[in-house]
Amino acid sequence: MNEYIPPTYLAPFRAQYRLSLTVGTHSARHIRAIARSLLEEWGMCELTDTVELAVTELVANVVRHVPDRRCEVLVLRRTGGVRVEVTDGCGQLPAHAVQSGPEDESGRGLVLLDAMADKWGVDPVSGGGKAVWFECWYGSG
Repeated sequence: MNEYIPPTYLAPFRAQYRLSLTVGTHSARHIRAIARSLLEEWGMCELTDTVELAVTELVANVVRHVPDRRCEVLVLRRTGGVRVEVTDGCGQLPAHAVQSGPEDESGRGLVLLDAMADKWGVDPVSGGGKAVWFECWYGSG
């Protein structure tokens, strides 16, 4: 039986959720569903649209730029908001596109992240790789 069981039903009121996976083109849809479920459980529904769009951008970057497509997604409940981290084993740091043209199909993800999230950044991970993260807070949007 292949049935999706939201994390809410597995362990109510957890302060974080961690998922290690190899992402593909449809992975973002499942990660959005998990994030939506957690935000609902935590009473942070007002952050849902922003978190879903931002985590989609980070997962898309893994699909596009990380050779083995392996990553870990961490969603952390914080006082007044949420933090999401996507960690991968690729040492290449994300770069802002110098300028995307109107017909370009890529190059806007970090610009969107910068516009949506209250705070974001990239941290190196010991042993190689990086963690790209963002934070969203109540009442800031």
